Amino acid sequence: MSVLETGAPRRFERRGGIDWQSVRTYGGVVVIVVWCLAPFYWMMVTAFRDVGYTFDTALWPTHVTLDNFATAFDTSMGNHFARALGNSFFIGACTTVIGLLVGTFTAYALARMQFRFKSIVLGVVLGASMFPGVAIVTPLFQLFTEIHWMGTYQALIIPNISFVLPLTVYTLTSFFRDMPWELEESARMDGCTPGQAFRKVILPLATPALFTTAILAFIASWNEFLISSLLSSDKTQPVTVAIAQFAGAQPHQEPYTAVMAAGTIVTVPLVVLVLVFQRRIVSGLTAGSLKG
Repeated sequence: MSVLETGAPRRFERRGGIDWQSVRTYGGVVVIVVWCLAPFYWMMVTAFRDVGYTFDTALWPTHVTLDNFATAFDTSMGNHFARALGNSFFIGACTTVIGLLVGTFTAYALARMQFRFKSIVLGVVLGASMFPGVAIVTPLFQLFTEIHWMGTYQALIIPNISFVLPLTVYTLTSFFRDMPWELEESARMDGCTPGQAFRKVILPLATPALFTTAILAFIASWNEFLISSLLSSDKTQPVTVAIAQFAGAQPHQEPYTAVMAAGTIVTVPLVVLVLVFQRRIVSGLTAGSLKG
């Protein structure tokens, strides 16, 4: 019976000397990779094309030039791409640091401490992540107008923190929950206070999860557009808004190649960041499940 059960699927998958299961697996991977990377590849191809060949349909760069990247940083047409890049780094860094700090303590309390309505609190935190951003645009606009925060950095950082906090709390709560209690108890028996045990034992062990959460929070803040497009000013607008408002040399002219060059500049650092730290990201996302 066992021979039939193990042998029948193998004969079915290998017909004519071809392992069709592997063919389907690798074929599916290729389709997914092409589907995900095709827009990015076309953006890069257009970024390196001469303006006169913007709508060329060749699958590879033709009439290659780097002028589009220089145009992206050119301020003579009213575009301030470099300043917007700095704004995005500043907003993303502040959002990541504050979100990680608050999320770490919140996740630790939810995972390691006993208090009433803990599951409800965690449910509310996770439920907040389901709210569409467009639902809070109008209240934020009215609130920040009344307290004179429109166009300020804090008007962009605080909404971003509310977006990344559920992700931070959810990821770190799972990790802290699966961490052995004996580690903390051993530190307490060695004379550590609760704070010292958290700082000297728990936090170092949570480094992979903290690192992963920080990267995901920074990427989420970096890609935010809806709130920033309404609450930012020319001085504080992030790069996502600046690219959408790129102006050409002539009125009503859309500088497609410069926009693609700017998009490439914005996207490449994130891709490099994920590729360099992909092992840490995967280990951080799976650490909690493996320990459970």
